[in-house]
Amino acid sequence: MRLEGKVAFISGGARGMGAAEVRLFAAEGASVAFGDVLEAEGEALADEIQASGGQALFLTLDVTSADQWQQAIDATEARFGRLDILVNNAGVRGSGLVEDVSVEEWDRVMNINAKGVFLGTKTALPALRRSGGGSIVNISSQLGLVGVDNSSSQYQASKGAVRIFTKATAIQYAGEGIRANSVHPGPVATPMTEGGRSDPQRYNTTVSRIPLGRYGQPEDVAYGVLFLASDESSFMTGSELVIDGGWTAQ
Repeated sequence: MRLEGKVAFISGGARGMGAAEVRLFAAEGASVAFGDVLEAEGEALADEIQASGGQALFLTLDVTSADQWQQAIDATEARFGRLDILVNNAGVRGSGLVEDVSVEEWDRVMNINAKGVFLGTKTALPALRRSGGGSIVNISSQLGLVGVDNSSSQYQASKGAVRIFTKATAIQYAGEGIRANSVHPGPVATPMTEGGRSDPQRYNTTVSRIPLGRYGQPEDVAYGVLFLASDESSFMTGSELVIDGGWTAQ
């Protein structure tokens, strides 16, 4: 198994891409702690993993809270004895053109998508160091690489911030055996994109921009995250793994 003996923490792990990552990591032998504000879904997923013979721990986590991040990482080490992998997966979308976005809405999206990645990384680094190194995987977006007219400026800005923050982390901690890479998914069929997929016009517009002609599935992204989390990617740091159906190739 590709993560046998490893301990991972995944933020935003209760549903969507995060839940797919939790399931895949557990199936590949990792002990998985994961955090989310969706407590009922999180507890149910942890029970599912345990019932199937895996090791999982759900923790309530608001990624904008430094205190909750510290509690989550401490609990992970207390339960599983170490930390080898951090996946900063939690994120939200936004809406509105630049001139229509309130300061409060800008701050909400940036706090969850960018500050949350910073806090998760900052808090996990000492634990990764205690384990002798490890892998950080930050979920950005194809819209962290290119702009688009029908997605909010705050979402795109936050995902661009994740991309560059990942590179800074990679350079600063490479000497300690701590790697950091970003993943850039295109449109994926998750609860976050359900609104757009249920609107025929928005759905058709989105799919028309994807050369492979479909939305991705959470598992499409999870396998890429698994690769970056595993030792198979041991010579990769500061890199971008694009899983977007060809969106950015155009």
